[in-house]
Amino acid sequence: MEEERRDMKAHKAYYQKLDFVANALQGIPKLCPCGSITKEIVDEDDSYDYLPGKRYFICKDYENDRLHFRQPWVMGVQEEVERLKLRVFEHEKLLRECEELKGEVRRLVRRVTELERVDCG
Repeated sequence: MEEERRDMKAHKAYYQKLDFVANALQGIPKLCPCGSITKEIVDEDDSYDYLPGKRYFICKDYENDRLHFRQPWVMGVQEEVERLKLRVFEHEKLLRECEELKGEVRRLVRRVTELERVDCG
């Protein structure tokens, strides 16, 4: 009974790791869940038409056990571009809000100087 329970927990932990790896593949990976760094490689054997091979972001200690990163280069770059586009959009929105606030501050400064003239005069 105890051995069966231990085995069940080990399977559960393994599936949680698989889920983590699957959900962590977003953008350009810098670290693999195993702790190793990822690198960019070109698979010369995987050629298509005139293209000289596919490019991948892959874990330095890659093993085909689905617990290490091996992500197509195109997907990683595309996701990274989408993430950066969202950040640029958010920054543009903040800049527009800052311009609006700047205009409001100018209006308030003019109003204060007008009120100071009325009080002094």
